[in-house]
Amino acid sequence: MPRLVMKFGGTSVATVERIRNVARHVKREVEAGYDVAVVVSAMSGKTNELVSFVKDASALYDSKEYDAVVASGEQVTSGLLALALQEMNVNARSWQGWQVPILTSEVHGSARIAAIDGTSILRGFTDKREVAVVSGFQGLHQPTQRITTLGRGGSDTSAVAIAAAIQAERCDIYTDVDGVYTTDPRIVTKARRLDKVSYEEMLEMASLGAKVLQVRSVELAMMHRVPTYVRSSFDDPADPKLGTLICDEEDIMEQQVVTGIAYSRDEAQITLRNVADKPGIAASIFVPLADANINVDMIIQVVSDDTTTTDITFTVPTADYERACAVLNAHRDDIEFKDLQGATDVVKVSAIGVGMRSHAGVAARAFKALADKGINIRAITTSEIKFSVLIDSAYTELAVRTLHSLYGLDQA
Repeated sequence: MPRLVMKFGGTSVATVERIRNVARHVKREVEAGYDVAVVVSAMSGKTNELVSFVKDASALYDSKEYDAVVASGEQVTSGLLALALQEMNVNARSWQGWQVPILTSEVHGSARIAAIDGTSILRGFTDKREVAVVSGFQGLHQPTQRITTLGRGGSDTSAVAIAAAIQAERCDIYTDVDGVYTTDPRIVTKARRLDKVSYEEMLEMASLGAKVLQVRSVELAMMHRVPTYVRSSFDDPADPKLGTLICDEEDIMEQQVVTGIAYSRDEAQITLRNVADKPGIAASIFVPLADANINVDMIIQVVSDDTTTTDITFTVPTADYERACAVLNAHRDDIEFKDLQGATDVVKVSAIGVGMRSHAGVAARAFKALADKGINIRAITTSEIKFSVLIDSAYTELAVRTLHSLYGLDQA
């Protein structure tokens, strides 16, 4: 029989009644002839509650015990969904990550999946026509036999990885939206749901602020060529909508130059003034930041008129801003900068589209349109299929609307 993986997020399983609704979605696919594996998140708000328990218990907590506590939220959901399915006369059992097993690295709190043995799940399909309800977000570090977690949104990654492991026909990610939109509908009312998005475009959207899927889940889908749908769990189980298909670029007949506009408020800007312009200075700045596990995004270097000093501007996640400043000040003698300036009231706005590969002047049009609206660009970064601009946060909505209209995304 064809195999299918279905994943349901926290809002989809927030109450027992919603879990029953999820069970109806699963039963529909079983009756359609699929062998089904379901991956579930913790009930909405439960992970935050468990994290708060950990922090109350210990300010400097052991990350291994942190994972043992926060992984329990998904365990509750998987058991409840298995019970709901059994109540509907669908044969089902719950699986924890360590039972499958989903094997991971030892980086507790943000482990990476190393391997999945889907034999037990497949045996359940063959021998019992049994739905496998798997706790997402969690795995096992085999050498230490400790439970690990995959980071926020990790259930998406669990689902795609299981789909690859059992060679599923597709992976359906059910969430509280009915697909991937050209931009945030809360900002642009004319935003449209996309029927199809390429893996590369979705990867850029996820990394640049779109909250629909976790970045690593898209990476896995692209690596293993797993067709992945984003669908709404709030659709009527008897009449569901297709949502958005994430697939190979070759499977999309008509490709827009720009597919979507994303934005991220999780940005902080740091500028080092009058840095000595000599070999090794960039390393003296960015190696200490890397050692502190601080991700750096946009980087701009401007050489002064006398060519002896330079200004270097870059961005870091807002949560790491204070820590980044402390690291840089601690290495001030090595870096030899005169002044450190920073700003947290900035936002990164990005345009994404594989069509940029074959069209010139796509970014230039955006720069002119933003200038015409009086929006100053602080920094720019580009790649083959996207460009991003850093602007003052006060202009976020205006910039997103301007670019959305500029590239014809308002049109039906």
